[in-house]
Amino acid sequence: MIIRSKAPLRIGLAGGGTDVSPFADIYGGSILNATINLYAHATIIPNNSNKIELQALDQGKNQAFNSAKTLPLDGTLDLLKGVYNRIAKDYLEEPLSFTLQTYVDAPPGSGLGSSSTLVVAIIGAFAHWLKLPLGEYDIAHLAYEIERIDLGLAGGRQDQYAATFGGFNFMEFYKDDKVIVNPLRVKAKYVNELQHNVVLFYTGTSRESATIIDKQAKAINQQEKNQIDATLKVKEQSVKMKEALLKGELDKIGNILNVGWEYKKLMAEGITNPDIEKMYQTAINAGAIGGKISGAGGGGFMFFYCPNNTRFDVIKAISELDIKVTPYEFAMSGLYSYTIN
Repeated sequence: MIIRSKAPLRIGLAGGGTDVSPFADIYGGSILNATINLYAHATIIPNNSNKIELQALDQGKNQAFNSAKTLPLDGTLDLLKGVYNRIAKDYLEEPLSFTLQTYVDAPPGSGLGSSSTLVVAIIGAFAHWLKLPLGEYDIAHLAYEIERIDLGLAGGRQDQYAATFGGFNFMEFYKDDKVIVNPLRVKAKYVNELQHNVVLFYTGTSRESATIIDKQAKAINQQEKNQIDATLKVKEQSVKMKEALLKGELDKIGNILNVGWEYKKLMAEGITNPDIEKMYQTAINAGAIGGKISGAGGGGFMFFYCPNNTRFDVIKAISELDIKVTPYEFAMSGLYSYTIN
């Protein structure tokens, strides 16, 4: 028997960073994101070896242990071990024997929520194998707790829910980790036109999102007015983006992205840098009317809204910076798990 699971990565269209505490706890956050056909994958192969073997196939990392209910967290494959430890603690009486293999279609630190999505995929595989009574909200919240509490990793709340639910979602974030996911019924023609007009690039550099997120949290804790005002403006753009998508007013999206990006850069130091600014201006000069970094900032993936057929001029101009376009399609489904006998 083989259990496989996959969950989609996401691009944050508007509101990014407002899902981070303490801002979300004090002011309430809102984000509009959409999942794409890049995935985090998990495979579980049960056995009777009295061993647990962990393999991150895309990173070339392997660890093996005698079967136990708790695996040591030592900085290597801790996401994999963190999920197993929590599943074992909450649902198992005896340890399991298995091989867990994972890989992600995008590099770590890409800004597409790869770490959180991988956690969701692994939970999905265990839930399918063990027939755990977990709904979508349960899985997303468990993934959040494993990352933020069990493993102590800084970050927001949107990625776990995007990966679990899939599609276009307007998400609201409140104190006590309360999250409301509002799936959007965006007409197919608007989805296809957005897909044609939004062009995705990988900057070629990854970044450590926790550093930027820590700076955002510190600014809110210290009641820095400029950062708070900027974050409130970023939140406002998520509502405008929702309205534009549902009404099919796609000509407004480029401006919403542009305004959101200008305010996002004020939320914390390190969100942008000279290379990112050069890339942004190059795209605008070639015909894009807005864009942003996907994720906390500092690197990873960046996307631009290119109306009509300006995408070709933008791709050509960005390619001269030695940055390549990343083909994608929007993924309308979330976490999916299945068994092969």
